[in-house]
Amino acid sequence: MEFPFRAIGFDWAHTLVDLGEEGDRLPLQKVFAYLKQKQIALPDFEVCLKKSRELFRSMITLSRTTHMEARYEEVLQYLLFYFKIPWKGKVSLDELLQVYYREVYQEREVFPEVNNVLQQLSQWDTRMGIISNTTNPVFMKELELEDSGLKKYFDFTIYSSGVPFRKPHPSIFQLAISHFQLEPCEILFVGDSLSADIKGAQEVGMKTAWINRKNEQADIIPDYELTSLEDLLRIHWVEA
Repeated sequence: MEFPFRAIGFDWAHTLVDLGEEGDRLPLQKVFAYLKQKQIALPDFEVCLKKSRELFRSMITLSRTTHMEARYEEVLQYLLFYFKIPWKGKVSLDELLQVYYREVYQEREVFPEVNNVLQQLSQWDTRMGIISNTTNPVFMKELELEDSGLKKYFDFTIYSSGVPFRKPHPSIFQLAISHFQLEPCEILFVGDSLSADIKGAQEVGMKTAWINRKNEQADIIPDYELTSLEDLLRIHWVEA
């Protein structure tokens, strides 16, 4: 079979990877424990967690209208200064972010069919890239990708935390098109979010495949609807 597209852009969370039960309490507790080992004076944990949630939720709410990404690294840095934690010269912000996100990533698992599908697409010489909305630092996303075992399949990665705007803003999709150096209609975008992935990709001229693992109803119509990533291997060209 000849795959009908020259390239595929993939979303990450809920498309290639199951995030599991995400929470912020345990990751921040891990940061506190790490700082305590360094004999750094700390504020009350519950007060700090409350401030973290208050600030981060405000950033996320704003990001949904401006499409400028909320970045948790900025929240963590704010907490260090707000609570006057004497961390400088003893630890780095990147160290603390690694502690935080290593705990976050404990819950994550690549969906069972993903490796086989990406391997087959690679054998068909289909170029692939990741275009993901994320509040995580780019360097941690790269570590997550490396640990997942999927890095070998992708030509490039684009994370919203490292560029001006998040999906569905056209600029992040246009950046992917530039990396592929193809016409938009030659690229298929695969994602789980109708509003961010499907609508955003359609507006720049890409074809789209919605991965609908929960059998939800669509108010935006993709070119293809998938119940599993394996369905990618059976698609045919759809005329505009």
